[in-house]
Amino acid sequence: MAVGQCDFPIMNDVAGITLGTACAGIKQTVKDDILVIQMSEQATCAGVFTQNAFCAAPVHVAKANLAHQPRWLLINSGNANAGTGEQGMQDALLSCAELAKVVGGKENQVLPFSTGVIGQPLPVAKITAVLPKVVKDLAINHWGKAAYAIMTTDTFPKGVSKVITVAGESITINGISKGAGMIQPNMATMLGFMATDAKINQALLQDCLAAAVEQSFNRITVDGDTSTNDACILIASACSAAPEIVAGTDNYTIFADAVMSVCKQLAEAIVRDGEGATKLMRIKVKEALHDEEAVRVGKTIAHSPLVKTAFFASDPNWGRILAAVGRSGVENMVLEQVQIFLDDVCIVRNGGRAEDYTEEAGQAVMDREEITVTVKLGRGTAAQEVLTCDLSYDYVKINAEYRT
Repeated sequence: MAVGQCDFPIMNDVAGITLGTACAGIKQTVKDDILVIQMSEQATCAGVFTQNAFCAAPVHVAKANLAHQPRWLLINSGNANAGTGEQGMQDALLSCAELAKVVGGKENQVLPFSTGVIGQPLPVAKITAVLPKVVKDLAINHWGKAAYAIMTTDTFPKGVSKVITVAGESITINGISKGAGMIQPNMATMLGFMATDAKINQALLQDCLAAAVEQSFNRITVDGDTSTNDACILIASACSAAPEIVAGTDNYTIFADAVMSVCKQLAEAIVRDGEGATKLMRIKVKEALHDEEAVRVGKTIAHSPLVKTAFFASDPNWGRILAAVGRSGVENMVLEQVQIFLDDVCIVRNGGRAEDYTEEAGQAVMDREEITVTVKLGRGTAAQEVLTCDLSYDYVKINAEYRT
């Protein structure tokens, strides 16, 4: 189940980037579960990774290999290769080495990524057996196949394609992501792969990605769980005719804004596909002292099982939202200054229920598929937004039966 219209878009080609997929039968034999992304020799690559202390073996390897001019990404779904100890590290390294043999590159030029069940050995033999087929499948127009191959509990593939103009020349930015459960960003709780044909040095590309992730993937939550395998990668192939993107210029602003837009659209798609989700909620916190305070309040509301289940039931139980704001850790909160809204309906004012609030007005909002909760703290000018979804019966069912 997904909230809203979630059709996969037409993806523009990104010069210098090719993608190939195949089915290795890691957890199922119906769809492709292996993806290889190949980039141009002159490409730069940036990455942001999970902060979970039990981060998966491929995360360790990818972070190390990022410093060696990567040329290939190797992604598998169906197995996370996390919680697998030293054997997991050896399996991740072996996967990189086997792909390097097939493509004629160096093993430290391969970045591995895995997603799926934690604690089970990676079936390396299944993966390596199909690598020649995957490499043979490499093509510039396989973004749709790639988006399907990385899915686990996702109900739809997620992709965004954007074209901008810089100095009269076009630059394309594509992105795909997977994620529906175990979504509480501490970095980005998902796998995301973006590519552009822009020319930009690695350090600036890294800054651009980090800034975009902070305002997109780090502003979403489905269930409050931070995964062991999260990673977001941005590749720049340098194949566009546009001039090099340089820091402190209008061209950089145009490019960075476009990357931010792609990240935000992918992040929203993940929330729309939250496991069992029936509603999308935008939690907007305004008039905070600083961004950190605004985010903390927003995530406290978004993480609350009581708030999320009330939204699933379309129950205007506004006291649950008020309670979440109250326990969010805001120091010296002046209750009389706080206002809380469901869309445009004020539910809290002057320290209690708004005088003009009616249950009928609240119910009309809660019956909607997409709802905005606005909290005005009356303390400053900072504002932030967090996206989340409701918590349904299906979420429990999906995760209770995840390994069956």
